[in-house]
Amino acid sequence: MQLTRRGFIKLTGAGLAASSIGALGFGIAGSAQAAAVRQFKLSAATETRNTCTYCSVACGILIYSQGDRAKNVKQAVIHIEGDPDHPVNRGTLCPKGAGLLDIVHAPGRLTKPKYRPAGGTEWKEVSWDFALDRIARLMKEDRDANFIAKNKDGATVNRWTSTGMLAASASSSETSYLTWKWARSLGMVAFDNQARV
Repeated sequence: MQLTRRGFIKLTGAGLAASSIGALGFGIAGSAQAAAVRQFKLSAATETRNTCTYCSVACGILIYSQGDRAKNVKQAVIHIEGDPDHPVNRGTLCPKGAGLLDIVHAPGRLTKPKYRPAGGTEWKEVSWDFALDRIARLMKEDRDANFIAKNKDGATVNRWTSTGMLAASASSSETSYLTWKWARSLGMVAFDNQARV
């Protein structure tokens, strides 16, 4: 069979049209594709917006958990992806952020505070109330013992130099500003942000 250039173009055009009709859902291929469609796995999930905890970029993420927040339903995170509406990352994530689901389900991940008493060798699980009350009490005791109201010349300085604070970098500008104001109002001089570490 001898094929001219014009004949070749007609033949390939007809083949393209036939395959396009099948791919668009017309014919046998379309019904097979429709039968293979699965339900969207996130259709019954609860969506929660959050911030990635890895670095100082503070990318927005969407966390999908199973269930509808009913009283006796155990929540389980099933999917994490970038938030397309977030102004920082517009839905993109770095490899570490894309692997956040593995961190959530890691067997060694701490989910409750632990405490080791002075001289002890074992860590024990404690409640959040115990941990936060202990931190607040120790901060108050240290501030009361080491607060410097006036310097050697008698000028008011209101400094607390024995304790410092390292703030989270993956927080909003407003939260960072309030954290800075809170630390400075206590008189903390040593104050830094995780983004610089």
